[in-house]
Amino acid sequence: MSESTKTEVGSYFISNYPPFSQWSRDNVGDALQALESPPVEVPLGLYLHIPFCRKRCKFCYFKVFTEKNAGEVEEYLAALSREIELVSKLPVMGGRPFRFVYFGGGTPSFLSSRQLHRLVDRLRANIDWSLAEEVTFECEPGTLSEAKVQTLKEIGVTRLSLGVEHFDDAILEANGRAHQSPEIFRAWPWIQEAGFDSVNIDLISGMVGDTTEKWQDAVHKAIEMDPDSVTIYQMELPYNTEYSKDILGGNIESPVADWETKREWLAWAFDPLATAGYVTSSAYTMVKPGVEFSYRDNLWRGSDLLATGIASFGHVSGVHYQNEPEWGTYTGRLKADSDDGELPIGRALRITPHQALVREMVLQLKKGWLDPSYFSNKYQVNIVEHWNDVWQKYVAEGLALLDEDRVRLTREGLMRVDSLLPAFFEPEHQGVRYT
Repeated sequence: MSESTKTEVGSYFISNYPPFSQWSRDNVGDALQALESPPVEVPLGLYLHIPFCRKRCKFCYFKVFTEKNAGEVEEYLAALSREIELVSKLPVMGGRPFRFVYFGGGTPSFLSSRQLHRLVDRLRANIDWSLAEEVTFECEPGTLSEAKVQTLKEIGVTRLSLGVEHFDDAILEANGRAHQSPEIFRAWPWIQEAGFDSVNIDLISGMVGDTTEKWQDAVHKAIEMDPDSVTIYQMELPYNTEYSKDILGGNIESPVADWETKREWLAWAFDPLATAGYVTSSAYTMVKPGVEFSYRDNLWRGSDLLATGIASFGHVSGVHYQNEPEWGTYTGRLKADSDDGELPIGRALRITPHQALVREMVLQLKKGWLDPSYFSNKYQVNIVEHWNDVWQKYVAEGLALLDEDRVRLTREGLMRVDSLLPAFFEPEHQGVRYT
């Protein structure tokens, strides 16, 4: 497949469709209408954004804050609690239990045990996740203490995801990570002792300063820790990272490993993981047999997701939306200290049935295979015939295989899956900025 191997500025990882750049403030009314209407019968999830970090990584493109004082943190948690209160009364809830809950960031584990207990107490005054089959909580190793890990268990976390990224301290420092390797190894026994249903370790292929030797050592260290799953992302350069701003400003050349190297490292990592007993769950994740991800699998099959917190993304009843991305606007619209307040939605997009089909197909392809009958039953579209030219091109390039009842990616196709997905986008969404 012909493509530039250099890691340029721009989004590579596809997490939704249509592209976020196509969402508009003009469509907020559609989101409010969907939230105020009875639900469609699909699983329901909840996302909570905790936007605080000890440091901002140089490759980070999320909405995070590193200099908020204790009073401002409390202001945010009060606003988030108020938002949850408003959300809990929406008709779109429809009496549905939360199938999954996800605490993301930022760094949710930035909060103290006391703050976590107080936040969860306020949330549980309005919502209940006791029936959720998965409650995920993202952690940065250096923010953990033994007591805090126990707190996470006490508040109902079932799946803990640890942002290790790498084990080499020079690489962690060069990329702006807040933690160092001793903090990883200090926290790991506490995590094991707590007995979560599932623990994931995140790694990143192609961090600035990495080498083949260091990368292979990092993978071996992750395997020695024996987590339930290992997720490996390939370093990219979305527009709003520190690295990207320096590149676009002409201050530096792209410091990130090229795509060919990153994919070689990713492909290499899958082999020792398989030898250690892990199986392929997606283009990024190897899991122990039987480990499943409710959050991922439900989202990739069209579940509803109520998103809360600053700049968070959600979708309900065919309408995608994002909350206000600025601190003052988000907290101001919620008016947490009064009986007033309104949902802080900043932009939205109502998608068509065909766009819903494209969204589910490109996301599910990240698992490395598709079941055409699923799409013909749900959308009355034969995805092999509809995109026959694309599939034949990928087959010819050694990236895909067409079986009688399944579309499968080859190993090479799986390692570069995100680069394959835009070919399925509608013409008006090909070549546009993703975010």
